[in-house]
Amino acid sequence: MLDSKKIKELEDKARQIRLMIVNMLARAGSGHPGGSLSSTDILTCLYFSVMRHNPKDPAWPDRDRFHLSKGHCCPALYAILAECGYFSKDELANLRKIGCMLQGHPDRHTPGIEVCSGSLGQGLSVALGMSLAGKLDGKGYRVHCLMGDGEIQEGNIWEAAMASAHHKCDNLCAILDYNGFQIDGRVSEVMGIEPLADKWRSFGWYVLEIDGHNMAAIHKAFDTAKKIKEKPTIIIAKTIKGKGVSFMENVVDFHGRAPSSEETVLAEKELSSKER
Repeated sequence: MLDSKKIKELEDKARQIRLMIVNMLARAGSGHPGGSLSSTDILTCLYFSVMRHNPKDPAWPDRDRFHLSKGHCCPALYAILAECGYFSKDELANLRKIGCMLQGHPDRHTPGIEVCSGSLGQGLSVALGMSLAGKLDGKGYRVHCLMGDGEIQEGNIWEAAMASAHHKCDNLCAILDYNGFQIDGRVSEVMGIEPLADKWRSFGWYVLEIDGHNMAAIHKAFDTAKKIKEKPTIIIAKTIKGKGVSFMENVVDFHGRAPSSEETVLAEKELSSKER
């Protein structure tokens, strides 16, 4: 368990990451703030407290792997990687610029990115491959895969879920950023996915349901996942689209719209005041 000091450090780090996300998207004039902000706490906990990784050696064979299946939310991952030291924070100003390192979806030219992603529904299959490779090679690394709730409407996810359980991939931990919205509206209205926990259990997974913005709960879930044997784990993290910026929260328009200059000022003010 984390002590209160470490939890506070992670919470402060997550607020810094949110500021970086807002600034990146404002400069780019395009991108996806809603899901980037909803997944920030999860990614912060992973990279700064849970995963074994080395920014100075991104290809370290024994590193834990992370795959961002919902690749459109890469601003959150880019901010995390820059904060960790995989590349200079100056690069964040070049988000989505032609010929630059940080594309609109993750690309392996970016240090710290394991796999190109963004074609939704494919990420869990990729993570399954990483998991099986680790077992075949006798490696002790863990594999984490972050998915979106709209994304799991796709059949490929469930094929991968079935195969992961069949192969007893206990080194695989999926995380669902369950913010309730996708590009066309509420997930429940576009294509309902409940009863979600029961579905994953029926496919042979160990299921954890948490508040995806409670840092202590997030860390505890990852710690529990490490202890589960003979089956993969999914953490269903209930989150808020646009978390941390009041006028973005639960607003579907901010799924894929960058903030205006005026909105950016307001967002920065909110996030900065929370730091104090």
